[in-house]
Amino acid sequence: MMELETLCREKTISMDAALALIRDGDQVALGFCGNEPFGFAAALAGLKGRVKNVTVFSGLTLGRYEYLSDPAFRGVVDVVSPFHSASTRSGQEAGLCSYFPGDLHNLPRRWVEENPVRIFCCAATPMDRHGYFRLPLARIVEQTFLEQADIIILEVNPNLPVVFGDTALHISQVDYLLNGSTPPPVLPRARTGAAEAAIGTYVASLVHDGDTIQLGIGGIPDAVAQSFSGKKDLGIHTEMITSSMADLVREGIVTGRKKSLFPGKIVGSFILGDESLYRFVDQNPGVLLFDASYVTCPSVVAQNENMVSINTALAVDLTGQVASESVGNRQYSGSGGQSDTAAGAIHARNGRSIIALRSTTAKGTISTISAVLAPGTIVTLSRNTVDYIITEYGIAQMRGRTIPQRARSLIAIAHPDHRETLEREARQYGIL
Repeated sequence: MMELETLCREKTISMDAALALIRDGDQVALGFCGNEPFGFAAALAGLKGRVKNVTVFSGLTLGRYEYLSDPAFRGVVDVVSPFHSASTRSGQEAGLCSYFPGDLHNLPRRWVEENPVRIFCCAATPMDRHGYFRLPLARIVEQTFLEQADIIILEVNPNLPVVFGDTALHISQVDYLLNGSTPPPVLPRARTGAAEAAIGTYVASLVHDGDTIQLGIGGIPDAVAQSFSGKKDLGIHTEMITSSMADLVREGIVTGRKKSLFPGKIVGSFILGDESLYRFVDQNPGVLLFDASYVTCPSVVAQNENMVSINTALAVDLTGQVASESVGNRQYSGSGGQSDTAAGAIHARNGRSIIALRSTTAKGTISTISAVLAPGTIVTLSRNTVDYIITEYGIAQMRGRTIPQRARSLIAIAHPDHRETLEREARQYGIL
């Protein structure tokens, strides 16, 4: 242990020394989401006047950084994001961030094949007595960058929970260590209203005892989880482990006993939620994080019998195409694992792919169901991989349905104020 502690001290450097490692034209990757090295990421603002043309690959970016808002950083730091947050969304609007498209299971591989990463920095728990750190809150891109980067830097943070699965990294695999102290990022619970509650009830009617589920984040997924009251032996195989999932375990609704893959375990690729979620996952042998290249690979998802993929969307058209990441041509979030888990679910034995969304937006003035999607809208989920679309007005079955049948079902679950217009436009476009 003494030798390990000595090695740890020898590899610990100052933030200024870490910045000095970055050269002109470097590709620098950061740990995603809760693994974001907040101290190092903020310090990258110090590159101005020192280097130029540095690319920073960062997704689900949670910090607000100067180089994502100040035009003076053009030509100094260019951020690339495969999934936008509020900070990278505003960074793109300011011309300081570019979106990189891809499905979650192959994002990092498709990036590094053309853009070799030289430096990877990630948040980690302190080293244990065996010499291992844990990269505890995300395994989305981490493994690819650990294998490919020339320089590995860990920002060691004692505030992070210890999470099991493929999260361990030995000190012999690390080049440098930084001291960090930022608390885990907290995602407050979303507010749910009558519409979300109704949607949750409809979704719950399609989920049976013993099913394995995947849920996202936000008001609708939280309402869906609340609607599972009374269900038994649900399992979880998901890209994101959320606070509402921890609630389901505490309530005895999720046990994982009937899972065909990793029975009794919650399997995911990243963790984001409130303080109670971090307490739940800390040292919990029932929670396992694995790389997204495995967890959200459609062929792996499909190994879960009775797999139910439950996702949300921004808009759908009358043929069943799903837009979940852009408003028109404005990139809002990203593809994430939606197409991965949906494709896996429809190939699983007794699997189901569900999309749930409110019927309107903009205070009821705009229907989220349209005859055709607005120009420039990105289709996240093909109409070929959707079984059910749900609003607060009911369930529209896509599975086994023709285009006219789909259109009629979707018009029936649209907001009543918009149904007449949808009917007229469906005939105008030859859908009906």
